Amino acid sequence: MTVTASPRPRTAQQRVAGPRGTLLPAVGGILVATALWWTITTVLTAPDSMLRAFAPQHALPAVVDLARQGVLLDDVATSLWRLLVGLLVAAVLGLAIGLAVGLLPLLDAATGPVFQFLRMVSPLSWAPVAIGLFGIGHRPVYFLVAAAAIWPIVLNTIAGVRSIDPGFLLAARSLGATRAEALTTVVLPAIRPHVLTGLRLALGIAWVVLVPAEMLGVTSGLGYEILNSRDQLAYDQVMAVILVIGLLGFVLDTLARWLLGGR
Repeated sequence: MTVTASPRPRTAQQRVAGPRGTLLPAVGGILVATALWWTITTVLTAPDSMLRAFAPQHALPAVVDLARQGVLLDDVATSLWRLLVGLLVAAVLGLAIGLAVGLLPLLDAATGPVFQFLRMVSPLSWAPVAIGLFGIGHRPVYFLVAAAAIWPIVLNTIAGVRSIDPGFLLAARSLGATRAEALTTVVLPAIRPHVLTGLRLALGIAWVVLVPAEMLGVTSGLGYEILNSRDQLAYDQVMAVILVIGLLGFVLDTLARWLLGGR
């Protein structure tokens, strides 16, 4: 009989060392980046330079001012709603198209060149088309976000279907499973990791596209707030909105990794 020693329980110091080992470099990186930001916008610029308005000592208080005015929360809520709707449209269409193309080789051959062409077109190139079709308002933004986010979902779904062992499908059919049953019991569980990866990639692309899309004729959202602040020559508020956009993007990506990447 073989006896194996049970692993020693981790001490309190070892349990804390893990998070601290990753937290301290992150904090150090933020401090260094902030110091460089301050140096470039304050120390290395002329006293009358417009760049001084983008300095942290001006931008950070501007975030508080925008929040006190009630403008910032409304713009954040509007942008997040547009992001959610666009992603939902992209997820539904992307999953359906990816499954159809992955399961039907003839359709894959027919759509391959078209998909490769379309996915290389910048989503913002469709802005005149979106405005012409949907007018001014939320709908063209939904369209542009969905147009940007759909391709990672489509391509990852196709890759997931292609990675399925054909023996699994044959076994399901030999047991009398219908096409719908094979889809729900074999295909969808097998492609789940690929679909989740596609969703996370789609989220990042959609967030990047959302802000410039909100500069096209809408009167709300974070993208609009950047233009509005620029028109008022409030460059500290421009930088404040940029900081909010970056922070929200970081939070969204962190949540996506936690929710979609397996906890």
